[in-house]
Amino acid sequence: MKFIIQRNRLIDSVQDVMKAVSSRTTIPILTGIKIIASEEGLTFTGSDSDISIESFIPTEEDGDELVEIKQTGGVVLNARFFGEIVRKLPMDSVEIEVLGQHQTIIKSGKAEFNLNGLDPDEYPHLPQISEENVFSIPTDLLKTLIRQTVFAVSTSETRPILTGVNWQIEEGVLTCIATDSHRLAMRSAPINFEQAEVCNAVIPGKSLIELSKILDDSSNPVEIVITDNQILFKSKNLLFFSRRLEGNYPDTSRLIPTDSKTELVLHAKDFLDAIDRASLLARGERNNVVKLATLEGKLIEISSTTPEIGNVVEHIQSQSIEGEELKISFSAKYMMDALKALEGTEIIISFTGAMRPFIIRSVNDDSILQLILPVRTF
Repeated sequence: MKFIIQRNRLIDSVQDVMKAVSSRTTIPILTGIKIIASEEGLTFTGSDSDISIESFIPTEEDGDELVEIKQTGGVVLNARFFGEIVRKLPMDSVEIEVLGQHQTIIKSGKAEFNLNGLDPDEYPHLPQISEENVFSIPTDLLKTLIRQTVFAVSTSETRPILTGVNWQIEEGVLTCIATDSHRLAMRSAPINFEQAEVCNAVIPGKSLIELSKILDDSSNPVEIVITDNQILFKSKNLLFFSRRLEGNYPDTSRLIPTDSKTELVLHAKDFLDAIDRASLLARGERNNVVKLATLEGKLIEISSTTPEIGNVVEHIQSQSIEGEELKISFSAKYMMDALKALEGTEIIISFTGAMRPFIIRSVNDDSILQLILPVRTF
């Protein structure tokens, strides 16, 4: 194998596939990146058996030559060393040649590296996916769906299913739900999906975070293929495979209250800033708890007390307060995460009592909902 490539394109592809490479794998060859040179271009693959990423660089694009393939072939190179080398090469052009015994020479300007490679035939094959359940979403919408839900997945492995985001497709609407049993984030979006029956998949939160890092901020469509145990995301010159989590996701619809006893309408940024300030003294606490109380004249009191440190009290003006008086405590972190995920300047918070879950929505957007369980302090 021998080819010459633009260094910046090489860096981009290597960095993309490296997101799937784990140093803690039990399969030694998976600490490497597989490189295959064909007449059409270069294919880079990284995998940790949970996530697999394939990046393709065509020989030419829009009339520009990106890769000059002098000899086809393949090799697997140690991801960490190869990634470091590529990033630090001196010139814009890189020549890579594989000799006998998978010895690989990397040249750029006056720098020359020799790396010991491995046989690409021993690298595990990517899942073969039949493309039956296929739909597409604009890239920027997909990234938004991930951003507005993935933060609420559980970080504890005691219930592995909760470490993923539940994607449910029903009647042309994709609903993404994440919960760690203390809070819940839900976002829905209409999609074009021909299949009549309900489709459910739980995707590991870690996979979605890595996918979001790789995708660009364009409106180009990403094709999504769901199979029994895998989900594949296809964008231009990129394939991203993730395993699905096994098991049944809990029925979260019963958690979401349908009525409310107190409703507040607030300016999102003012509320977020007040919670952020109140949390300054609560950060030492394990729970990071702040308290909210409704007052006369549409005022809301945000407070926090840490006995060894001190306390903070702040009043903010709401647009409206309807219903019963309320005193409630909750995690400042959960509230701030929820507020950052919401879009829009005005938010509505619906409470059904001091010890019941409450929901936060954007006044002008029904497609997103955040739910938080309160903390018992009063």
